[in-house]
Amino acid sequence: MNATMPALRADELACRRGDRVLFARLSLALGAGEALHLAGANGIGKSSLMRILAGLLRPFAGTVDRVGAMALLDERPALDTHLPLGRALAFWARCDAIAQDRLDEIAARVGLTDLLDIPVRYLSTGQRKRAALVRTIAQGAPIWLLDEPLNGLDAGSVVIVEALVAEHCADGGLCVLASHQPVAVAGLKRLELAAFAA
Repeated sequence: MNATMPALRADELACRRGDRVLFARLSLALGAGEALHLAGANGIGKSSLMRILAGLLRPFAGTVDRVGAMALLDERPALDTHLPLGRALAFWARCDAIAQDRLDEIAARVGLTDLLDIPVRYLSTGQRKRAALVRTIAQGAPIWLLDEPLNGLDAGSVVIVEALVAEHCADGGLCVLASHQPVAVAGLKRLELAAFAA
């Protein structure tokens, strides 16, 4: 983990989509070792908030400050669907200067070792989600932004993701996890987006 303590702070955020303001007056602050569950129904603005926190979407109002590198997991896994999974992950490992043995270790941890020869296009939704998680972890970023990481996962895979989040935070990282599903991580804070609906 980076020697600099990660931090993520948002002040008085608002998000507008077309003529509709999804949320307003939303503030949060997280430091090393902390995790936050963004909860709420589909369409309430969880993904928009995650993109604002990642710097990919400009807020309608408010500011975001970050200390430390970020890794974003969202609905686009950014894996070449024509390549076998192992080669698709290896591409990003080269881009991110990640050792192959580290990549293999993470793939084994999330249960993908037996799928590395399978083209990405043949993987299930849950398998693709776990593959995207491999890349997120391998980047070594202290700030994780996980948008609906439990979608398509079976119960065993959900437990793995929850354990990985807990370990990341125990190692000094921080995590924002958006999900309409319950998440079991000790000490997890919860922010209900409905409380900030405009």
